[in-house]
Amino acid sequence: MRKHYTSIQKSLFALWIIAAIIFFLPNAASAQKISYQQLKEYEGLYEFMNHSTLQIAASPADSTLYAIIKQSRYKLRYKEKDFFLNNANSPVVFLRDKQGVVNGYTTDKNTFKLINRNVQFPAQMWYPRAVADRQNFVYNYNKPEQVNDGLATADLTGSGLDPKLLATMMHKIVAGQYPGVHSILIIKNKKLVFEEYFYEYTRDTLQELRSASKSVVSALTGIAIHNGIIKSVHEKLPALLPQYHFANPSSLKDQITLQDILDNQSGVNYDEAWDKSIGNEVDMGFSKDWVKYTFDLPMIDTPGKIGRYNSGNPITAGLIVEKHSGMSMYDFAAKNLFGPLGVTHFEWDFKPDPSNADNFCQVKLRPRDMAKFGLLFLNNGTWDGHQIIPAEWVAESTAKHSVVEGVDYGYLWWLKYLDADGVRYHGLAAQGNGGQKIYVFRDLDLIVVTTGGNYNAQSPADVLIKTYILPAFNKSAH
Repeated sequence: MRKHYTSIQKSLFALWIIAAIIFFLPNAASAQKISYQQLKEYEGLYEFMNHSTLQIAASPADSTLYAIIKQSRYKLRYKEKDFFLNNANSPVVFLRDKQGVVNGYTTDKNTFKLINRNVQFPAQMWYPRAVADRQNFVYNYNKPEQVNDGLATADLTGSGLDPKLLATMMHKIVAGQYPGVHSILIIKNKKLVFEEYFYEYTRDTLQELRSASKSVVSALTGIAIHNGIIKSVHEKLPALLPQYHFANPSSLKDQITLQDILDNQSGVNYDEAWDKSIGNEVDMGFSKDWVKYTFDLPMIDTPGKIGRYNSGNPITAGLIVEKHSGMSMYDFAAKNLFGPLGVTHFEWDFKPDPSNADNFCQVKLRPRDMAKFGLLFLNNGTWDGHQIIPAEWVAESTAKHSVVEGVDYGYLWWLKYLDADGVRYHGLAAQGNGGQKIYVFRDLDLIVVTTGGNYNAQSPADVLIKTYILPAFNKSAH
């Protein structure tokens, strides 16, 4: 997962399209005080770029102003009257009419008008649970409900999980010690044994996967190869996309293979963890053609040699699947992956051009369906007796092919470990900005799914897993 900003990120709204977790830039001066009631005068529905809208809302939970773009919330730090800083330390300045009433804002030399000030924000969006006393909340475990989705459920008995640790985790989430957690699901021994939702999120809420979508692209690529739509991972870029003629041509660029794209070793000058990189998500997101943007960049490495976090690579893999199958990613996924998994409701607007700058070609799934995707990989590609993904592809795509940001990397899968009280647990991870995680711990027959809203901030997801879930298995670890 990405851990750093690129230096050119200028505004809060450009930050929406960043597909991984990164740290806040430091605030040079301490924030001034402002009350919740004072913040409420900025609330409303405002214009946004690409003819869309955003909401500005004041949180009664922490007396902070937030910009809300679809499901994503971004803090605006108060400095002085009508003047705020976003997470990139860029000014967001609110405008007023002659009567002194807020009627718009400016940021990064753009001006946007207030459309409607009478917007209601429900209380449950600000608090993990609607309880009278959050600090003294007592958790009562309930077995996940068995519904007609193909996912078996069971209670914690025999799972090895520690009910006391899980109760402590729940207490601290509800008390606000781990903010922004939307859901936590645990599958143990092939059954869903723990399922909790927070804030306004429910079992049926579609959740943004952000960069966890990349692992779905990897799975679909393997299916396309198995079906003969794409020859192999060794096919080269010119043959894969013959309709493109990329700038900065070179013999190195002609050697880029699908494998290099899948393991983030394509060699172009695009690395979101390196502030001197030419390529970046912000510029790509507003370019006319994201694939052309990515491979118009000059080469910096020999393909297949150095892993770099490049969000243009999975976008390109997805486009290759579309071009060779003659189907949209939505339709291809519905027919070959989600349909066989019994996923009946998902969203995927895969258009790698400026129209998708505020959605970034991500897939949206319900958390239970995220868990089913993880279980599919735990079961070597089988579901309900059917081989949905070839077992060979499951093994190949989750084997180490490169190292990205110091972490072993497969084909758009992170090969991570988490340490729990001195015991190291190795797993696979599909993960995205905000706390979207699908962890597969094969040795434990365990899957943990988290979703969250800690966009462009450090998610507590890994801490929760290391502190309250994995330690239950330390006594049997080798």
